[in-house]
Amino acid sequence: MKVLVVGASGRLGTAAANALAERHEVIRASRSGDVEVDLIDSVSIQKMFEKVGKVDAIVACTGSVPFKPMADLSEEDFNKGIQDKVLGQVNLVRLGVPYLNDAGSLTLTTGVLAREPINTGVVASLANGALESFVMAAAAELPRGLRINAVSPSVLEEATNYHDYFPGFSRVPAEVVGQAYVKSVDGIQTGRIFSLG
Repeated sequence: MKVLVVGASGRLGTAAANALAERHEVIRASRSGDVEVDLIDSVSIQKMFEKVGKVDAIVACTGSVPFKPMADLSEEDFNKGIQDKVLGQVNLVRLGVPYLNDAGSLTLTTGVLAREPINTGVVASLANGALESFVMAAAAELPRGLRINAVSPSVLEEATNYHDYFPGFSRVPAEVVGQAYVKSVDGIQTGRIFSLG
């Protein structure tokens, strides 16, 4: 199968792309690289799909949000998080459906903060929760046997610079997270959130 991994230069994207490359042809897209895309720009997403053409699966390992105490968050901070993490992935789905072969799959990325809060993580919790609700609803309406799921990991074992922000949280090896993307792409599930850690 031909699998497009967006955000392939990051830790999660690298883990997903490497795991999927064991069985599939993987096209790696990111803000810089052979296939460039900026998910906050719908025109950029459309150009990426025109360049790549038809695929069997689309995987999104993208999205950044501001981490600040709730009292310090502005409307702009919330808008930034929703635009980048939520609407970036939603637009990837919306614009990607016509480029997916029948019975293809979409896999988004959320995170543990959808179900467990941390200090300064309000925008991340909001964004991850919104994406998980989107996956549930979109699964019921996708055409042509298309499937959609999300991978929702806890903090990565390799992301040592984040460990202090997640006290007491289980840490998940990137290799394990990579296999969750394989499960989503190669499996039969739809509307599922694959929670890790």
